Amino acid sequence: MSESLKENTAKPEKTAKAQKLVGVKGMNDILPPDSARWEWLEGQVRALMARYAYRNVRLPIVEPTALFVRGLGEVTDIVEKEMYSFEDRLNGEQLTLRPEGTAGLVRSVVEHNLLYEGGKRLYYMGPMFRHERPQRGRYRQFHQIGAEVLGFGGPEVDAELILLASDLWKVLGLKDVRLELNSLGQPAERQAHRSALIAHLEQHSDVLDEEAKRRLHSNPLRILDTKNPAMQSVVDSAPRLLDFLGEASLAHFNAVKAILEANGVAYSINPRLVRGMDYYNLTVFEFITTSLGSQGTICGGGRYDYLIEQVGGKPAPAVGWALGVERVLELIKEQGESLPDLAPDVYAIIPETTALPLAMQVLQTLRACGVSAQMHAGSGDGMGSMKSQFKKADGSGARFALVFGAEELALGQVAVKSLRDGAGAQRTESLSTVSEWAHSLQSPL
Repeated sequence: MSESLKENTAKPEKTAKAQKLVGVKGMNDILPPDSARWEWLEGQVRALMARYAYRNVRLPIVEPTALFVRGLGEVTDIVEKEMYSFEDRLNGEQLTLRPEGTAGLVRSVVEHNLLYEGGKRLYYMGPMFRHERPQRGRYRQFHQIGAEVLGFGGPEVDAELILLASDLWKVLGLKDVRLELNSLGQPAERQAHRSALIAHLEQHSDVLDEEAKRRLHSNPLRILDTKNPAMQSVVDSAPRLLDFLGEASLAHFNAVKAILEANGVAYSINPRLVRGMDYYNLTVFEFITTSLGSQGTICGGGRYDYLIEQVGGKPAPAVGWALGVERVLELIKEQGESLPDLAPDVYAIIPETTALPLAMQVLQTLRACGVSAQMHAGSGDGMGSMKSQFKKADGSGARFALVFGAEELALGQVAVKSLRDGAGAQRTESLSTVSEWAHSLQSPL
């Protein structure tokens, strides 16, 4: 055998198997059927937002890093530890994956001069990113839904946003949710409180942990939000910001409370509630549950009257909240709330490939009538046995099976078999009047 022939008949060398790639830890895939729960929640939110006349905005995921440093505050956990920031290799820009939604929304409002014609009620949905240790209800890529009102300074919009969130819990069937309120007052009032707070904390410096000592003169208000048990007595005895509020701030806070009381929304005052961003003033609030362990806050927000000016816009008041989608869905699951049936109305069983053109024509007619229809798909060498098709039909959760058998088709009919009434009742329907009987496939059994 010649050398050239030997070369041609030699076995090809095995190529190395490609390494399996997996997603980034804490950035999770949302797969069926779980994704249907997300769609359901988003649908409920959109419907409620429309009833309150809020309009949707869709914001970029990447923003200039300076937006968050300026808006959230340099001495915050988010800016110091948690942001995914990088330099754009093409032009050297400093960019950040958004860690929250409010700053980006305000940037958009300022950039596009949305307040020129008056105040706006807006909402957004989407992923946010923070580099932290993944745990239940807290991920590196997480999702928020936010509602923001810009251009109105009165307490009625603070209350409206709280009523909106409270209505959402009712729509979702959530019960173990309580509301906590506080007021951070105005800058001059906070400055007076800040001086008193620093003096108090300095008197107990031996109890402060390293984090508190580092923040003592840069952001002492955040020390009140500590989770360190050794510091609780010092925090509990610290001066209360509520005691430093002037007449106008108190009137604003009292008006919010009066509206909530008139609408039957229960709340408690938490004088230590400060929220995590530097941009808040006056009303702040959180909706909290005891069903999710340490991750108890499912929604929080407040007024931020100075943020628009901080990002380069004309001074204008604003207030808003954001909820954690993962936490809300987890709470729905914890409380055993049932979601709407997301299974198809019908599953098409097709014994022979010759029936496919007519069967698919019928399914298209049903879909045009609003019927959710899933068609059985073969493996390439046939449609599979009737037994296996019925098994898949049952597993799909469909309420009915449509059987496109040869005998029925010869008579211009299709068999409609109930899969959920226990008796497996079956009838035949005419292929010429599909739109007339389509509604029966959607009505309750």
